[in-house]
Amino acid sequence: MAGSRPSRTTPTPGSWTQNSRVVFSFVMTTAPISGEESRRQVLGDLTAGVFVTLAVAAATWTVLDLRATYVVQVTALYAAMVLLILVRLPDSLPRPGLGPANRVTMVRTILTLSLAGLALHPDALSTLGRWWVVVLGTVIMVMDGFDGWVARRTGTGTDFGARFDMETDAFLMLVLSVLVWAEGRAGFWVLMIGAMRYIFVGVSWVLPALNGSLFPSFRRKLVCVIQGIALLVALGPIIPGGVAVGVAAVALAMLTWSFAVDSAWLLRQEAGA
Repeated sequence: MAGSRPSRTTPTPGSWTQNSRVVFSFVMTTAPISGEESRRQVLGDLTAGVFVTLAVAAATWTVLDLRATYVVQVTALYAAMVLLILVRLPDSLPRPGLGPANRVTMVRTILTLSLAGLALHPDALSTLGRWWVVVLGTVIMVMDGFDGWVARRTGTGTDFGARFDMETDAFLMLVLSVLVWAEGRAGFWVLMIGAMRYIFVGVSWVLPALNGSLFPSFRRKLVCVIQGIALLVALGPIIPGGVAVGVAAVALAMLTWSFAVDSAWLLRQEAGA
């Protein structure tokens, strides 16, 4: 959502999925809901999300014995997410409310927001806290393949859903890289893993050629999976510091290489047009 152009519907090279799947085909199994009715039902889904957010934040707050401000901060992050969704929401959707696939993505986003809240309390993270991050991060990553599957099975894939999924993935990588740095598991440079996608989007405003759509690539999928795994490994309490640094450095090097390959290809396409 934030940090990308409304016209782009395929993931940019720096997203977590890094174009690991093309935008879902829009198969209408039912007539789209009217704009006013669709927005009303989406508001119902977003309202239900408040209770899910509070439940996850309360569980994290209780298990890790955090300050009460943690719950308030996570709730504020959810409010920001709701605003972004409403800004990007299309006039109509193929199913009532957000639809099944987008609801899965919303749960992933809520779990990611709970991790983002922890980034504001790095001093409170203990060994238990790092295990908590690893477990939640793993759940989020596993669920990443589920929302796309649901969209295809129910014929409810949309450009909005693909963008929602992409931005959730990108935000997760940013949050995990911040936690790795905040926990002292790697130097400031590790933030580039999460920030590179946003930097790429910023550069694309100067070099419009980078707005082009990328071809499907297994290399891209592999590099993106490695990013998430590497950051979770680096946060692992049983992982030695030297190993954490090495794993994160390899992930960053692979991501940089993948960016360079895709950027060069997009620039050549523009030059040859």
